[in-house]
Amino acid sequence: MTLEELRKGYEEEVAYQKHMLQNLGYWFQLATIISGIGIVIIYFYHAKSLILKILGIILFVLGALGMLLFGYSGWKGQQNVRAVIDDYEKKVKCLKSQNKS
Repeated sequence: MTLEELRKGYEEEVAYQKHMLQNLGYWFQLATIISGIGIVIIYFYHAKSLILKILGIILFVLGALGMLLFGYSGWKGQQNVRAVIDDYEKKVKCLKSQNKS
């Protein structure tokens, strides 16, 4: 495997993982919106309807859990991207030192 092939493969992997992190960001935004809708429903309808109050609480809890899940996944994904980049740099350094020897 040449250095150029190695570089191209790692660039594709990092680009793919960044795309997946962007998708996680969209899911995090959706969970935030769902939680916000739950808060609005609770605020405006807490005294008018028990069903709407329960629906608001459910939406709020689901949104909050989704935010926790996607936030944690995004954080771990960023760590993974950094690990892939570090691995690439180590391999390039090792290959360059072997070529000099």
